Amino acid sequence: MICGLSTTSLLLRKTSIRRICTAMIRFNSSKGGDSNTSLVTDKAWSQEWKEVGLGPSLPSPGSCMTNILFVQTGFGVDQHGDRERDGATKAAVRAVRNAIEFNSIPGMIEAVPGGRKNMLIQVKLGVPSKEEDDGGVEPLHVDLSHVAKVFPYGKLLPIKIVLGGLSFPTGRIVRELGDQNDTAICVAASVAIGYDNGERSDSFKHATYDTADGF
Repeated sequence: MICGLSTTSLLLRKTSIRRICTAMIRFNSSKGGDSNTSLVTDKAWSQEWKEVGLGPSLPSPGSCMTNILFVQTGFGVDQHGDRERDGATKAAVRAVRNAIEFNSIPGMIEAVPGGRKNMLIQVKLGVPSKEEDDGGVEPLHVDLSHVAKVFPYGKLLPIKIVLGGLSFPTGRIVRELGDQNDTAICVAASVAIGYDNGERSDSFKHATYDTADGF
């Protein structure tokens, strides 16, 4: 479960499931693992959205996605340019766009208490390591401000980055595009949307429905 943060919180805490609603805002994090959650600031993330009165916002402190309504997945690839510097960022943006761009969610207005402005967005990115072939343990750097700009509305929960995706050879180097090698970067993304019903317990986690229970 990934939870919302206060804009004044500056400390990342490893938490147990019983204290899962405490975290921090860390800008442009690239480390992986369950303890790594990151979120951009509450500044305007996209001038395009700002000009038309749209754009995501930060959730209220302590917010958690208790009810998942829709999960979308996608992937993105970057093949050219300085991929060590911004390849994972470009691939991550493409992955998130791929996850959401073929969907329409008009039912959120009725399904989410308070409508789209209270819709929570939970993003998880699988990013390849810096040195995948050498057993690298840290994902490539991702500028999360660019990922956040993709969303036109909703409340964006901490973006989670874990080791995943892959890098692979393309057999093609285009020097004119800034290529130094033929390595491409692929990022996988899951984007869940839902809301917080306000209920909490010691064993708190999002609602799950099992066919064994008749659902």
